[in-house]
Amino acid sequence: MNPPAGVRHGGPALLLALLVGCAAPSDAGPPAAATPDVPAELEELVVTAVPSGLPRVPDDALAPPAGEKSVQDVAGYAQDADREREVLDDYGYRFGWERYWGSGSGPLTTVAVHRFATAEGAGAFTGDVAAHDARVYGGQLHGDPAELPAGCSLLVLPDGAPAARVASPAAFTWCPHGVFSVSVTAVAGSVEVATGEARAVTAAQLDRLP
Repeated sequence: MNPPAGVRHGGPALLLALLVGCAAPSDAGPPAAATPDVPAELEELVVTAVPSGLPRVPDDALAPPAGEKSVQDVAGYAQDADREREVLDDYGYRFGWERYWGSGSGPLTTVAVHRFATAEGAGAFTGDVAAHDARVYGGQLHGDPAELPAGCSLLVLPDGAPAARVASPAAFTWCPHGVFSVSVTAVAGSVEVATGEARAVTAAQLDRLP
């Protein structure tokens, strides 16, 4: 089985070349909401700012655009989209949402939240994607990392992953949360900054989910 990658094909280094600056938004805090039934409801639950203060990247400044993700969108990241669609259907994938922060070729933070039909599907997807991305980027995958809830995974790359086009230190997290799967990527000038950003953004995102 080839689970879908948690980061778009080409990796964060490719995305950095596409980023444009914009004014940093303010985060009004987590809204009170029931489990979303449609993508528009999920949008309201995704963090709107990150602790590093990086500017938000407009969804349409990326190719393909960020924002709402259908099962067809996520399957399209794979070389065999039809097979990937079958895999996503097996997980019970419903829809997702992506957001990006950064500018130029500097630091980058990304958040992806995916909604599934069941908590079991969300958990299986999260674990499979974490293991898959750890193989792609290299390094040791850490389960139940400090400062994050049980069930989360953390991958830290002190020197980046040049073979996967990640030229700077980076940290990745993956966490299941009920019927949701949350993934965060932080690329920064040092591994300490990247790890701190990834942990803080992950915690803030989990707090916003019902």
